[in-house]
Amino acid sequence: MNQYTARQVHLMESLKDHGLNGSLILSPASIFYYTGFLSDPHERFMALAISPETGRAILFVPALDYEAASGIAAVDQIIPISDDQMPMEVVKEAIPKLSGPVGIEPKALNYERYVWLTQTFPDISVRDIEELISKQRLCKSAEEVESIKEAIRIIEQVMEDGVRKVRPGMMEAELMAELEYLMRMHGADGPSFSTIVLSGEKAALPHGSPGGRKIGAGDFLLIDMGVTKDGYCSDITRTFIIGEPTEKQRKIYDIVLRSNEAGIAASRGGVPLGSIDEASRKVIEDEGYGKFFNNRVGHGVGIEVHEAPSVHGKNTSLADPGNVFTIEPGIYISGYGGVRIEDIVHIREDGQAEVLTASPKTIRIIEA
Repeated sequence: MNQYTARQVHLMESLKDHGLNGSLILSPASIFYYTGFLSDPHERFMALAISPETGRAILFVPALDYEAASGIAAVDQIIPISDDQMPMEVVKEAIPKLSGPVGIEPKALNYERYVWLTQTFPDISVRDIEELISKQRLCKSAEEVESIKEAIRIIEQVMEDGVRKVRPGMMEAELMAELEYLMRMHGADGPSFSTIVLSGEKAALPHGSPGGRKIGAGDFLLIDMGVTKDGYCSDITRTFIIGEPTEKQRKIYDIVLRSNEAGIAASRGGVPLGSIDEASRKVIEDEGYGKFFNNRVGHGVGIEVHEAPSVHGKNTSLADPGNVFTIEPGIYISGYGGVRIEDIVHIREDGQAEVLTASPKTIRIIEA
């Protein structure tokens, strides 16, 4: 039994345990997790139907993806849907007796498709199974961790090569373009999210957009980026200083670095995820900068660059072996600038945290 079939069987057992007759999975990330087929259907319909009663998995794909799916997807049947067909009618033809409680992912099922589904199958009721799927995806296999490591290896090469290209007078958007070019040159399938390059006072915007601002002496330079490779993501942030740093810049950087290290030290199996956030946050609060750190300390990374678990102060769920998540504290001072340092950690089978990122974290100065 391959890993995808094993995941399907696990989901079928969960569906049975929750009294569900089946599931209709629409999220491309979850479809990849259960079948090995990764595709963005854009506006077209793609779905994976899994039935615990029949033990079958049927993948519905846009007709233009049929050939690609046929060579990859680990399912019992693949059914193409052409652009002139009504998707739910095709589903009904394949599964005419679909009824009763059926599991769906609310975030992936938009209202239009919900109407299609309930009108085509008036005897069904939908149930939220996102938590079931998320719980299963939380525990990364050894193969998944290796895939994440490869995506990290690529982005760390990009970071090192990209930093060498920084020069005063260069626009943020120009550096962003260089970095995304390097991603492809180093073998990435693409960026895992829109690359963030922020300089000077703009580094105070945690998710700001690179633009025409020119990088200059005295600036913080915050770079947050990641890649996808064979379906898995990476995500890393490093902050640099252009020219000789001021005493205040050194202090802020040191606080964030110690906060990052405290979060990593607190990461281990069996502890509440909230305690990891608290350990990291306490370092910043104790230095009087608490009001400048107003986001969670981390998030899961895997098939999606933001997935479970959410590492925030009120999350009482326990960190478990197989979890992979970021530790990314920051200090963001409006009108001045900001620092973020982000690593990815993996909770091993022995409960200890393995830091998957290896890029240097000590303060790094780029000549002005």
